[in-house]
Amino acid sequence: MRNLPNFAYHLALQLGKALRGSYRVFLPAIVRFRRNPPRSFPFEVFAYSNERMLPEQVVSIRSFLRHVGRPKSFTVVSDGSHSDRSIRLLMRVDRSVSVATAPPAPPGLPAKLEGFLNSHPTGKQLALIMSMPRNGPALYVDADVRFFPAASDLVALGEAKDLPAYYLADCKFAGDPRLVRDAGEENEPVNTGVLFLFRKLDWSLSIRRFLELKGEPTFFTNQTMTHLTMHENGGRRFDPARYVLQLDDQCVFADRYAGPRLALRHYVNPVRHKFWTSLWH
Repeated sequence: MRNLPNFAYHLALQLGKALRGSYRVFLPAIVRFRRNPPRSFPFEVFAYSNERMLPEQVVSIRSFLRHVGRPKSFTVVSDGSHSDRSIRLLMRVDRSVSVATAPPAPPGLPAKLEGFLNSHPTGKQLALIMSMPRNGPALYVDADVRFFPAASDLVALGEAKDLPAYYLADCKFAGDPRLVRDAGEENEPVNTGVLFLFRKLDWSLSIRRFLELKGEPTFFTNQTMTHLTMHENGGRRFDPARYVLQLDDQCVFADRYAGPRLALRHYVNPVRHKFWTSLWH
């Protein structure tokens, strides 16, 4: 007997597509209904985003305001693709939201790395991360991260005094293998989707590895550099039971993780449809 199609999975894909399309259409009306955050979040928040991710970015910010609070500032760093209309929509989400261009590479870097940070899409993201924090602890989140009720503990985590950073644990190593020297360096994989930085990190190890790189950077080169830097500096992972990046429910209809005990989930591309199908949580 031949295998039947996975109807639940394909239904979830189509439902997610339909919900996202509807949300995009109604964005001008949605941003008029501003959240009343339950508390202040006394730290800066940054996101790196593009025009294509506008619907996800709006949902992400609104979920942050609802479950975490109003930050000191929420800066959406654009890759340069946002239209004027999209920038206006983002800034209407909340008074804390602004839109900025990606920062230039830090001065004094080798030309090879400077070119990557200033021109490559994920290199620009890395330039932002390398520039953080600026004025006290700062949270970085990707546009496809949604926040849930347990995210309120980010306020307390922001008071950490004994570590340089928290990072989101990845479900597997997703990186540029040319930058690692042995299998052990792939342990405890770091995902750049959520980072809470308390002081400037020492990037020297990952910069040396980048300069030794043969060939062009890939989509995951920046994540591997961040992975190496986090472990070199003693970064600590968020609790992976509540700060989630998982793919094990990709092919089922339900979101296995969304709910009141969850702080956040990074809905990376294979499970992006669940960002939308679980909106009622």
